[in-house]
Formats: sequence, C-alpha cells, structure tokens
Amino acid sequence: MVNKDFFKALDDLEQERKIDKATFIQTLETALTSAYKKVYGEAKSAMVKLYPERNTIRIYSYKTVVDEVTDEDKEISLEEARKQKKSYKVGDIVAVEETTKDFGRIAAQTAKQVVMQKLRELERQQAASELSEKEDELLTTVVKRIDGDNVFVQIAGTNTEGALMKQDQIPGDKFQVGDRVKVYVKKIKDSFRGPQIQVSRSNIGFVRKLFELEIPEVASGEVIIKNIARDAGNRTKVAVYSDKPNVDAVGACVGNRGSRINTIVNELNGEKIDLVEYSDDPLEYIARALSPAKVLSVETNDSLNMSQVIVPDDKLSLAIGKGGQNVRLAAKLTGWKIDVKPESYVKPVKEEKETEYELTELTDEDSFNSMSDLDDLEEINGDEEN
Repeated sequence: MVNKDFFKALDDLEQERKIDKATFIQTLETALTSAYKKVYGEAKSAMVKLYPERNTIRIYSYKTVVDEVTDEDKEISLEEARKQKKSYKVGDIVAVEETTKDFGRIAAQTAKQVVMQKLRELERQQAASELSEKEDELLTTVVKRIDGDNVFVQIAGTNTEGALMKQDQIPGDKFQVGDRVKVYVKKIKDSFRGPQIQVSRSNIGFVRKLFELEIPEVASGEVIIKNIARDAGNRTKVAVYSDKPNVDAVGACVGNRGSRINTIVNELNGEKIDLVEYSDDPLEYIARALSPAKVLSVETNDSLNMSQVIVPDDKLSLAIGKGGQNVRLAAKLTGWKIDVKPESYVKPVKEEKETEYELTELTDEDSFNSMSDLDDLEEINGDEEN
C-alpha cells in the first residue's frame, strides 16, 4: 500500500488543498495505530510511524524487558532483547518492529477514510471562512427548494444553501424554484454539517443594504443612515443625514422623480418608506419622525426619556397610525417614548394677558406606549391613514 505515489499524493494535497503535511501525517499515524490495535489486539502497546522522506511505514510494538515472559503482547525476555542491543537490561522498553503481511489492505482503507474526512473538514473550514466575509452583506441568490413556509436559496459561488425562514420573509413574498431573490445575510453558524446561513428580507439590515446599493451618496458616505425602524411589509422609517451643506440627504434618497426610492419600494413589495431628516435637536427630530402627520408642538422630559406631542385634532389618527404603527415606529426611530395628544387636549390659561398652554405632567402611565388612546380612536383610525 505504501509507495512513492502515496506520499506524492500527500505532497499534492498540501499544495492544492493547503493541508499542512506534518499535521496530516500525524493524523494518519494516529488512525493507522488505532486500526492496527483493532486487528491485532488493543492490549498491544503499538505505534505506526510514517517516514515520507523514505516513502515507508513502520509498525512498532513496545515491550518491557523481563526475566520471564508472562504476556507476549507487552513483555520480551532479556535474552531476546539483547539480540537487538546488548546494553538492554530488565525494566527497559524495547521497540520491536512488527512484520504483518495482511495489514496493508487495512492500512489502505484507513488512510482513505482519513484523507476523505480531512478533505471534508477542510472544505467546511474554507467554506466557513469564505462565507464569514459575506455576513452583513446583500446577496442575489437563486431559490433552490421550498419546504413548507421556509425557502432555501443557493449562495452564488458556493455549494451552500441559505435558509430564509417564514419570519425572515416580507409579508406578501411569493417564491418559486429558480427565482432570483435578494437577501440579507444576518448570521452564519458553523456546525458539523458545515456552515449554516440565515438570510433575511425582513431585517432592517436588508433595507440599509438596499439604500447602499441604490443610492450612491449612501454608499460613498455623503449621506449617512442614522437609524431605521421597520414594520416589515407595512412601513419603514429611515433617518438620514449629511454634514455636507450642498447635499440634500432626503432628496438624494428620493432621486429624480422618485426613481431611487421607488426601486427600493418595489423590492420591498410596496412597503411604505418615510424618509426623515435627522436632527440633533430632539424636539425637531421627534416632530419629523411623526411624518406624514403635522406636529404643532413637542415637549420632552429628559429624566423619563418621554415626549408629549400636540397635533391638530383632525390629524390625530394620522399621527398615531393604524394600530399605533406610525407613533410606534417614530418612537423606535428616535429612541424617545412619544405621547400624542390632540390640540383640544391643551387647555388655555390666561395669565398677565398672555396665553399659555397647560400640559399635564408626563408619566409612564401617560405614555402612548400604553395604547390608552387607541380605544377612543378606533372608529376614525383609518380615515386619514396614508
């Protein structure tokens, strides 16, 4: 089994597959030793050694020198030991080379298994290394198979599938085998079966990467996406900003006659996108985040991280949104709890001929997050929905 071709094959594997030859030989020696013991007895203290420089394999059993042999697998008489080396004495360990004619076939099978296992392990490692660079990237993939609500896509240039689970799909997504589909790589995990890739179309990273793909100013960094709040399939709010006075952040994202933003909306199956110009002033930022509703005033309480927003009575439903969606996304976008009140809620108080507005103190109970105002708005909730 052992000849020049075998060891030349190891050299080729090292060059072509980048396998460290020394590590590979060590793995082979361990596997061949184990195979030898299974055939000739586990009790034997044996070792298989490979000598690539001489293109040979040697099998050694290790025995203790004794006056009288009681276990031939582990012991050797002093007389036999001194035939190899006259200086041996009782208690020494002697390496005895074994000559087994029929071990060649077993060794060949074992070596083949080790080589195949090592190659599979290497392929998994290489695939994981290549795919790790694709994490947090937007990829165009091909639908390979559909299993119930879950879709499995082929990652271009690899033999690896990406799993697009039901919760990672945009509501309304429809797929057929062979379809080309854009996905966001949100996570890659290595396992004994190889890399497991989780891809998504509902993740906010998918929207961010679409903006980078379709809007050159975002890709170049001239326009910065400060934050994204998303209700996949319904509405997304994107806060954009530019520190360059000659760059209109919102206008750059919209494009000529809406060409850029429409391309993104089409990829998202018609999902509404509100472009919000970011501001360091929380009052202004909160007011803009409630777009498309008009805001009359905003007050904030820094200690509670809460804000109270006043809107025209006829815009209350629009500001809150269906099911509280608009104000919920605005809160997520800005990082502030937002309590929306109609203009009629404000009670004018005359003092020194000036009109002031008396606002109730903001507390956690007053926060819109409690959804306390929705019951009264149920009938008009969708009248002005955009």
